Amino acid sequence: MTGKFGTRTSWRAKLEKMQEAKIVPVPPRMQKTCGTGAMLVPRPLDVDAAIREVPKGRLVTVNQLRSRLARQFQADMTCPLVTGIAVRLAAEAAEEDARAGLKRITPYWRVLREGGRCNQKHPGGVEAQTERLRAEGHTVDSGRVRYFEKRLVAW
Repeated sequence: MTGKFGTRTSWRAKLEKMQEAKIVPVPPRMQKTCGTGAMLVPRPLDVDAAIREVPKGRLVTVNQLRSRLARQFQADMTCPLVTGIAVRLAAEAAEEDARAGLKRITPYWRVLREGGRCNQKHPGGVEAQTERLRAEGHTVDSGRVRYFEKRLVAW
């Protein structure tokens, strides 16, 4: 797509942008809710890689992703804002890949919000995520996966 300022950057390019994961002190404004210690600011590719490890029929919550990444990088926590943005980048890049004809894409639809809720920010919103989850055998009612706890990946 082109616009007023030239070619639009693809979601895949945004996902693969060269950057390093950073570990920083938990910012003072977050310490009341998150505590103190070291916080991982993850690379989108690290979030994408973690999502790709969720097998068909299994699910993961964003908080599980954050905990796994924190352990992987030996941090106390993972930035919730950057993780959410990275999940969105992974999802949009996966849809770009699907439109380009790729069969193996990042299974972003397996990522749930807390409480087993679908994510309205995924491509196609809650409706599209619901459709994909049902195709994998999950029961979804009003944007929430029923008995999701039994299907969470064990990391």
